[in-house]
Amino acid sequence: MPLSEQEQRLLEEMERNLYRNDADFVAAVGGRGRPNYRSIVLGILLALLGVGGLIAGVALQLLIVGIIGFALMFAGVLIAITPGKRSAAGASPAGPPPSSSGTRGQRGFMDRLNDRWDRRQEGGE
Repeated sequence: MPLSEQEQRLLEEMERNLYRNDADFVAAVGGRGRPNYRSIVLGILLALLGVGGLIAGVALQLLIVGIIGFALMFAGVLIAITPGKRSAAGASPAGPPPSSSGTRGQRGFMDRLNDRWDRRQEGGE
């Protein structure tokens, strides 16, 4: 069943307000973009080198080699799972410009909805 024109306008207004007010949420939910394969491969190689260093440190009973191996392994995992700068910048879509429809346009949809809810709750008590 298709949406009516009023429902489509309401949905578009909700999207605009979401993009405008909750940019962090949109960036988190909207997707991470393309993975950076270079950092993933570099991170895996560093992690493998770290595992080798950790094993060598245990085998040689040298604490400093084991610590360095663990640090390399940890850094490699962090590099592999951290999103790149390009994908983080592209993940937050720029919403349409705010509408200039007077004071009604300046108040957010959720603010108006919360006010209506509060008025209903006060009337019902």
